[in-house]
This record gives sequence, C-alpha cells and structure tokens, in this order.
Amino acid sequence: MAEVSPQFSRGEGTLTVPVSLHAKNRARLCERLREKEGVPNGAIVFLKGGEQETRFDSDFEPVFRQESYFHWTFGVIESDFLGAVSVNTGTSILFCPKLSEEYAVWLGTIKPKEYFQKRYGVDEVYYTNEIAAWIETQKPPMILTLRGLNTDSGKYSEEGTFTGIEKYTVNNSLLHPEIAECRVFKTPEEMEVLRYVCGVSSRAHIECMKRIRPGMKEYQIESMFQHYCSYHGGCRHTSYACICATGCNAAILHYGHAGEPNSKEIKDGDICNFDMGGEYYCYSSDITCAYPANGKFTEDQKIVYNSVLKANRAVLHAAKPGVCWTDMHLLAEKTLLTELKSHGLVKGDVDEMITARVGAIFFPHGLGHFMGIDVHDVGGYPEVGIERSNLPGLRSLRTARVLQEGMVLTIEPGCYFIESILVPAMKDEKKAKFFCPDVIQRFLKFGGVRIEDDVVITATGAELLNDVPRTVEEIEATMAEGRK
Repeated sequence: MAEVSPQFSRGEGTLTVPVSLHAKNRARLCERLREKEGVPNGAIVFLKGGEQETRFDSDFEPVFRQESYFHWTFGVIESDFLGAVSVNTGTSILFCPKLSEEYAVWLGTIKPKEYFQKRYGVDEVYYTNEIAAWIETQKPPMILTLRGLNTDSGKYSEEGTFTGIEKYTVNNSLLHPEIAECRVFKTPEEMEVLRYVCGVSSRAHIECMKRIRPGMKEYQIESMFQHYCSYHGGCRHTSYACICATGCNAAILHYGHAGEPNSKEIKDGDICNFDMGGEYYCYSSDITCAYPANGKFTEDQKIVYNSVLKANRAVLHAAKPGVCWTDMHLLAEKTLLTELKSHGLVKGDVDEMITARVGAIFFPHGLGHFMGIDVHDVGGYPEVGIERSNLPGLRSLRTARVLQEGMVLTIEPGCYFIESILVPAMKDEKKAKFFCPDVIQRFLKFGGVRIEDDVVITATGAELLNDVPRTVEEIEATMAEGRK
C-alpha cells in the first residue's frame, strides 16, 4: 500500500488541509469540557459518524458526505466510523468498520487500522466491534454523547451508541452546547479552507457571469457552476441546492428545489439571482450574484440592485465585535427603505416604516447566518441567553447574537416583489400609507435581487472572503468581456 499522508487534498491545484486542524479542534473542545460543571474527571466524548445510506428501498448510494460534528472532530471522509476523545488527556480514538472480503472486489483495497491511525493523526484505532471492550478498559465515570437541537433545521443530532452502553453513566446534554460553541469560532486552519472554497466559488460565479446568454435554461447555469467548482477546485459537493432564479423566479427565496427545479428558459431582460456555493472538505461557501441576463442593467434594475448593494455595504462596513446582528438587519432594512423612498416606491418616515415592519415586505428573510462546516452553521441560538424575535423579518434571523472575532457569517440583504405578501400589504390599513402603488405596479413582475457575501469578523471589522464583481459597472464590464 502506498505511503499515506496525514492530510487531505484533492490533488495538484487544490488545497492541502493538515489533520492538525482537527487535533486543534479536539483540544479546544476538551479545554471547554474540563471547565464545564458536571463533567467528571475521566469522562469520554463518544461521537457517531455518518452512515452510508441508500436512496429509499434501492441499492443506489448517494456520494457520502461526513456528519458535520464528526468531521469537525476527526476529519474522517469514510462512512460508518465512530470516535472517542478522552476529556482529561485529549487522547483520540477512532472505531472503523471491519469490512468483509467482498468489499475488496467491489469497492477497493481494505485498509488496515494502522492506515487510519496515520491518515487521521489519532492515537488509537479499533474496529467497531471492539468498542465495548475498549470502553471497559477505560472505566469512564461518564460518557458524553451528542444530542442537541439544530435551530436552523429543527432537527436533533444523533447520539452514538454501542452494545452495553447501558452499563455506564451516559449524559447527552452537556456536550452539545460546548461543541456547538466551538464550531461558531473558526481557527486559522479552518479559515484557510473557507477562504479557499470561497475563492473557488467566486471564480465559478464569474465564469457563469461571462457565459450566460438569453435562451439558456437555468439548470445550465447550475451545471456550469458545479462543473467549475468540481473541475477546478476539487469540490465534489455544493453547500446546498443551487438557486438559479431568473425573471419572476428571482422573487422565490429558496428556488431550485424539486418543485421549482431551475428549469425556466432565461429571457432577454430577465434579472438573475444565482445563489450558489461550492463545498470543499465539508467546508461551505454561500454567494449570491445578481445581474441582467443580457449583460446590461435597465434603469429599474439599477434602482433595485443599487438599493440592495448599499444595504449590503452598510452592514459590511458596520459589522465588528460588539455589534448585535439584529441591529445589522435593521440597518440593512433602513438603508433599503431609504433608497426605495428616494426612487418613489415608498413614502413617509423611514423609522415609522421599520416600526410597521414594512421592510419585511420587501426583505422577508434574515440578513444572514453563521457559515462553516454547514452552510447554515450551528450556534445561531444557543440553548440559553438568546431569544428569537416574533416580528416579521426579524423572526427569520438565523442568529441574534452579538458579533465576536472569529465568527463567519453571510451578509445577504435582498429586495423582492412577492405579490402574495406585497399586494395584501398595500391594502393593510396600517401599512398602505407607506406604499406608492402606481410605481410598485411597475415592479410587480420584476422578481428580486439578493447580494450575498461571506465574511469573517476580525478584531476591527469584517473581512470579505469572496471576490466577485459587485458594482453595476464591474458586472457589465465582466459580462461584456465574456461576450467578446
């Protein structure tokens, strides 16, 4: 067997990621747990990795992607592993499946335990059928398993288990808030991966910007983006289903799912919202570019686009440690409404509009979210201390935390003309006075614009991780270059 290196890479031209990234993550977690009330001396963290599944009742196996907490802790790319970490010593143990001889026929070389020990830089490796025996040698006073609510999905993490676990004291509540909080703050090693995948995704967006033509189908842009990220960046997965929304579809916030499958023909004059991000080594990017399909903004498209861009840049320049994310959302709303007022779409006092939640009619989603191993990363609403608003727009915020150095977030204000909420709002006695119906009528079939950037909070502000054309002039120049 060829010499194995303790690092991850997709080959020449892609980023090489050292396993020390995960060793540092484990050390950070153990440090927090040693200070955690209720965690006894000698406790063990026990985690379950992702399992290879088949599609429904068939034998089709989708390309495996590791469970996020397990990836953060160990960096294992194979399925059906479990793992343990000694809180006291930081000793790391992997449990790999014992494969049958048939595996070698269909799926390749069966690797020995020593391979995984060196590959992932852990202290010990055993087979999964040896878990109970290994645990018995440790006699842990407590086994910490992972069960906690993901406030973005509403789903719970799945606990690891083994035959005989009932003989031990198991706690499934102490671990989750600590490991989730660790994931909120990115290390320099993690930032290197995030910068890489944001760079690859930026270049893929630019490729789409140059090559789009009226008459194409939305799914062709999706295909173009995926191909670039995979071929040039080694990104076998995207961070989420690509949103390739054009024309009226650009007012559908999460377009691109099975019921709205990126299938429309792109028309001359359409505004486009392309919300797409590559994923490398389980780390995400999430970028939205908006531009006209034909490469030239109309005056109305400029009004909406520049209003959203000003809101985006207002937040980018204001975001820093100590600032509340809810206040950043309100800043984006205020900037957007001020611009729409200057162009005659709304009227009246902007602060009154914000109180009446008029901003949420044009901008119904949250300003952004944490990003990392999951595109909507964990920790947005910790188990204690942060309450979710029940007000329109604000209730869609995926976090309401005060910003701190090391957090990675998206900044994604938008302006959409969604008839199902805009038309009733213009008839609402509390909101109607703020709208200019004759002007808004001109935009009802417009669609919408979202401008989404990925940032890391630094000691003094926010660092932009992606690099795509953003001004009208930059976008038109890039698209013109693609048409030469």
